[in-house]
Amino acid sequence: MNRLEGFKKLGVSENILGALKKKGFFKPTEIQEKTIPILLSGKTDVVAQAQTGTGKTAAFGIPLVENLKEGIGHVQALVLVPTRELAIQVSQEINSLKGRKKLLIVPIYGGSSLEQQFRWLKTGVDIVVGTPGRILDLIRRGWLSLGHVSYLVLDEADEMLNMGFIEDVEEILQSTNKEKRTLLFSATMPQRILGIAKKYMKEYEFIRINKQGLTVSLTNQVYFVLSSSEKFGALCNLIDSEKDFFGLVFCRTKADAAGVADKLVRRGYSAEAIHGDVSQYQRERILDRFRKKRTSILVATDVAARGIDIIDLACVVNYNLPQNPEVYLHRIGRTGRAGKSGTAITFVTPQEIKKLYLIRDFLGASITRGKLPKASGSLGLEKNRIKTYIENSVRLYKHNGYTALAKELLDGESRAEDVVAALLRYLLEERQ
Repeated sequence: MNRLEGFKKLGVSENILGALKKKGFFKPTEIQEKTIPILLSGKTDVVAQAQTGTGKTAAFGIPLVENLKEGIGHVQALVLVPTRELAIQVSQEINSLKGRKKLLIVPIYGGSSLEQQFRWLKTGVDIVVGTPGRILDLIRRGWLSLGHVSYLVLDEADEMLNMGFIEDVEEILQSTNKEKRTLLFSATMPQRILGIAKKYMKEYEFIRINKQGLTVSLTNQVYFVLSSSEKFGALCNLIDSEKDFFGLVFCRTKADAAGVADKLVRRGYSAEAIHGDVSQYQRERILDRFRKKRTSILVATDVAARGIDIIDLACVVNYNLPQNPEVYLHRIGRTGRAGKSGTAITFVTPQEIKKLYLIRDFLGASITRGKLPKASGSLGLEKNRIKTYIENSVRLYKHNGYTALAKELLDGESRAEDVVAALLRYLLEERQ
């Protein structure tokens, strides 16, 4: 049997099947199975509830590249997303799905050159993937016309609502022609989002992945009950228990994120933080290092992590319990993406257990209580981290208070390597 038979049955063309094969996509996800046939054959709008990581970009991206025509010379489809990172990722994903079809797909977002984006638009872009603020700016300048768009996609609509973009989205909707098809994708369905669907969309098909399906790609959801003072030690034990830990740690506040990352670095872990006080330039460099796995641990706040899409992210750790099920869903959606395995770990204090149960029951998820791995005292397991700790410490910190003592120790009768070995032994024993 053809490995791509599932996509073929949905009506996907040979050209796109070839692109899917190159990407290693052989079996459609639930959202793709339900959405693609409707968008390929019908005329109705679509409202779909599906979280990040369920394959929703391909669910609307495949029908877009199938249905759009080559050489039209104006914008045929607009995809609105909440963040610049997501604009880049979604445009790259759709571009990888088009196969041999000659369609120009570009990301449009704030913080980049307006003139460059204007030049792109003048050349005849087919699909624009952009953030609401920059798209609205271009419309008001008269540089972007949506009078002939055939498709408007609202991706992660609830995130656009949370970030305060919903008024911009409504103004953009009013700038489009009434004959377009509108596709709305959201992990959750607040009343404001449903109100937009009723106000701006024609007859629409409502597609909902069942609650179990929202987190089906995760192989494991685990929680640990511990006090606030035990969290950092527990995090270190979790990291140590994995041979090559690669994960995202969520904290509630900027201070928590910065503090946890700093303590991890001081312990010798490869960690960095993103939060509201990190500049856009720094943020992009930090994310680039994390994507390339030069950094193995990223500590983030919810706002700073919006739009992050990391391939093969093995683990998400909720260092602080999320405020509500929606935030929990968005956090854990960063791992276990597109059918790949992942693990979501949540730290809860005894006082927070009832709140976690409410989240579990709302999502219909299976979240089991776990047993924390014990701290490892093996020098063989720790030596690489000790090296990293020393290298980071030399690079990042001044040691004026210890320089005199270091000189005194090295000038003594003991050999330098014996002095260092004794200090390493002290460091390891102190941390047990």
